[in-house]
Amino acid sequence: MSRIDKTNLPSRHVTEGPARAPHRSYFYAMGLGEEEIHQPWVGVATCWNEAAPCNIALNRQAQAVKLGVKEGHGTPREFTTITVTDGIAMGHEGMRSSLASREAIADTVELTMRGHCYDAIVGLAGCDKSLPGMMMAMVRLNTPSVFIYGGSILPGRLDGKDVTVQDVFEAVGQHQAGNMSDAALEVLERVACPSAGACGGQFTANTMACVSEAIGLALPNSSGAPAPYESRDQYCIASGQAVMNLIEKNIRARDIVTRQSLENAARVVACTGGSTNAGLHLPAIAHEAGIDFGLEDVCDIFRETPYFVDLKPGGTYVAKDLYEAGGVPVVMNELRKAGLVHEDCMTATGRSMGEELDMVTREADGKVIYSVETPLTQSGGVVGLKGNLAPDGAIVKVAGMEAQHQRFVGPARVFECEEEAFEAVKARQYEEGEVLVIRNEGPAGGPGMREMLATTAALSGQGMGKKVALITDGRFSGATRGFCVGHVGPEAAHCGPIALLKDGDVITLDAIKGELSVDLTEEELEQRKSEWAGPRKTIYASGALWKYAQLVGATKHGAVTHPGANEEAHIYMDL
Repeated sequence: MSRIDKTNLPSRHVTEGPARAPHRSYFYAMGLGEEEIHQPWVGVATCWNEAAPCNIALNRQAQAVKLGVKEGHGTPREFTTITVTDGIAMGHEGMRSSLASREAIADTVELTMRGHCYDAIVGLAGCDKSLPGMMMAMVRLNTPSVFIYGGSILPGRLDGKDVTVQDVFEAVGQHQAGNMSDAALEVLERVACPSAGACGGQFTANTMACVSEAIGLALPNSSGAPAPYESRDQYCIASGQAVMNLIEKNIRARDIVTRQSLENAARVVACTGGSTNAGLHLPAIAHEAGIDFGLEDVCDIFRETPYFVDLKPGGTYVAKDLYEAGGVPVVMNELRKAGLVHEDCMTATGRSMGEELDMVTREADGKVIYSVETPLTQSGGVVGLKGNLAPDGAIVKVAGMEAQHQRFVGPARVFECEEEAFEAVKARQYEEGEVLVIRNEGPAGGPGMREMLATTAALSGQGMGKKVALITDGRFSGATRGFCVGHVGPEAAHCGPIALLKDGDVITLDAIKGELSVDLTEEELEQRKSEWAGPRKTIYASGALWKYAQLVGATKHGAVTHPGANEEAHIYMDL
């Protein structure tokens, strides 16, 4: 690769000319030579920490990325940002920090890149919010950008079967129901997570990893190999080389992330039965590019896309199996056969998506990846709902649910927060046929829009997953299964209809028709609205979560905290 002229690159502000002698003295202090100082500078951003297995391998992988950048005559500079890992934060107050951490990741990556005038970024992320957070920063900065996933965890093995952390959450419900001994639970918890890497099913991390490839920010097939595989290093080296190619060709993140590439990403979420959280993260990524692509747009694509990849939690297999079956490129090739891929989208390779798919030689195996012509179901694994209970929409994951279980009508049992609901479920203080309502858990009202995996897993563990439904203005984990509707908007804190429900109100959930409604007239809802006492007070009256609650916008637009590209007055790369 030829040497790159950095006359128009941001790093010229810290490396070029006599006035930058003090800056260069710092660089010499870190062992850099003259040639390295005058090359393009690439931020190698990781979310490495010791919080959970999802991120523990990122440090090693970053070293491989740096080798690739150096091979392309660039100067890599590694930095880290925070992560809040959902599996650890789940089921207690810590979960309020999760979604807010997505914004903090995007903001801190942006500030680090701006402060040090880096010319491009390779971002490594391993856990749920760190993937969209990193991609949001790339699009916000509009630098040449390559994303790489840290890789999934290997499945555990118990009694001849694969097990994941989802099984452990559900085992808690079995244990509470008296169907599992302390000893059996202890055995399961010791074997379920045998390696580094993010949760192995098609939960939020793997869903967003598939998105990173489908949207074009990650190299083809780079998201598939599990974290412990040494082959991940080869993808990391290639990612470092790829970003240097993008700098040379001046291909930036917003050349890659377009309305069409977002649609490609939503297709992949739908056909793999991915996490409902993609309905939050895709609009947030779009917002950074100034593209209007909200929850309703995402759900329209979900509805039109066949579901043909058999992954947990609705299906059978885990990320390692998808990788061995050919990964996202084979999945996208199946979508292409049905005319469901925009082929002219640019990718991080510098080639179009169509050119990349032309190189795919493997076919669907019929086991993990079905043929698009013989899908598991004709509609996507995730469905949008709307009605007088959710004027701004809501979302439910139906992957693996039989059609007869996709409609549910029942009386409401209302809880003011997740803890109330979890205690009631634990004590069996609910009836078969009810719709459990958990409110005040939205982005502003929570604050933080917690996931309800502890409650839904307990219901599944009690064998009640198909016998009750659950709706919330909060979120569900990608590992949730059953008729569990999240993202109900407007949220209770903004006096959405969910704030006005009372025990016994009859609720209709219909994933086939796309309906979420309550058997109340407009007049009755208006009357209740006039009597509403206002948002529930929280214990977060200062600090980061207070700040987040003041800034956060509607769920349907991705729960973002700033005006986005439509309001920007400059682009970082052009300063």
